[in-house]
Amino acid sequence: MSETGEFAIDGRPLRVLVATDAWHPQVNGVVRSLDAVAREAPALGAELCFLTPEGYRGFRMPTYPEIRLSVVSPGEIARRIEAEAPDHLHIATEGPIGLLARRHCLKRNLPFTTSYHTKFPEYVAARLPVPETLSYAMLRHFHNAAAGIMVSTASLEADLAGRGFRRLLRWSRGVDTTLFRPGRPRVLDLPRPISLFVGRVAVEKNIEAFLTLDLPGSKVVIGDGPARASLASRFPDVHFLGLREGEALADLYASADVFVFPSLTDTFGIVLLEALASGLPVAAFPVTGPLDVIGGKPVGALDMDLGAAVRQALTCSREACREHALRYSWRESAREFLGNVRRCMAPPSIYRKARIRSSVESEA
Repeated sequence: MSETGEFAIDGRPLRVLVATDAWHPQVNGVVRSLDAVAREAPALGAELCFLTPEGYRGFRMPTYPEIRLSVVSPGEIARRIEAEAPDHLHIATEGPIGLLARRHCLKRNLPFTTSYHTKFPEYVAARLPVPETLSYAMLRHFHNAAAGIMVSTASLEADLAGRGFRRLLRWSRGVDTTLFRPGRPRVLDLPRPISLFVGRVAVEKNIEAFLTLDLPGSKVVIGDGPARASLASRFPDVHFLGLREGEALADLYASADVFVFPSLTDTFGIVLLEALASGLPVAAFPVTGPLDVIGGKPVGALDMDLGAAVRQALTCSREACREHALRYSWRESAREFLGNVRRCMAPPSIYRKARIRSSVESEA
C-alpha cells in the first residue's frame, strides 16, 4: 500500500476529530503537536478536524490568560461531534471540552483515545496545596476510560503505569529541521558562551534553577508568562527577549551556544528537539523528557548539578546534535498517532449507528 493511503478507509481519508481545550492563540507543545499532525495527516491518508474553544463563551485561567475554559452544554458538544461525522474521537486535554467529549463517548458506548501531555499534578502542587495523589486519582479516572492513552516517552509510560494508568500507547514528537538548523543568521551580539532557555516563563518551568547558576558569558530567556516581570527584576543581567516564533525564534536558537532546560515536570519538551536541530547541545536534569531525548547520547549532559551539565554540554559536537535531531520527524510522529487511532477505533458502522440513534432520539 502506498504511503499516501496507508490509513485510508474504503478509498477515503480516515477522519479523526480531536477534542481539545488547548488551542490558538496558545503557544505550547499540545497545540504545536496537534498542528503538526494535522499538516502531515493528508499525506498518510487521514484528516484531522478539531473541536476547540473557538466560538464558545469562556473565562481565562488565573496565571494562564491565554487559556480559556469554555462554557458549553453537553448537548452542543454532542451535536458538534455528530456533525463532524468522525471515524474516531481523540481527546487531547482534560478541560471542559475534553470532559464533555468523554461523557458523550461513554454515553454512546463509543471508543476514544486520550493523550497525556503535561504533569498536571506537579503543576498544581507548585501553585496550590493540593496533594499530587488526589490529582493523579482524578486523571487516572479520566484517562482509564479510554481505549488507549497516548504518551510521548518511555519514562513517562513507566511512571504512569506505576500509578495505575492502563492501555498506554507511544506517541513521540518531531521537529521542523528545515526551519530549525545551524547556519542561520546570528542575531545575538552578546558575550559568549550564550546559554539559552525557550519556554513559558512560569513557576512550573523551574527557570530560577537556570538563572541562579554562576556561568560565564550570557543568559537569554525566550518566552513570556506570569513570572517574567518578577524574574527580570530579580535577575537584571539576564536578557529576557519575550515571545518569538518562526524564523525569529530559529535565528535565536542558532545564535546560542548551549540550551538549558531546567524543567522537572515536562513530559517531552519539543524545545529540546528544536535546540538540537539548531546544533545546540542540551543541559538538563535527568528527568522525564531529557532522559528520553538525550539519554546517553553525546548531544548534551544530564546532571542534578545543572551548572555541571552546562559546562559538559558545551564540549559536545554541534554536528552530532543536528544528526540526532534528524531522527525525529513530524511525519513519523503523525504516523504513530494515526497508528494508535487505527488500533483503538471501532468499525466505522459504530459511529454511524450512534449518529442515527441520536438523530432519532432528538426528533422524538
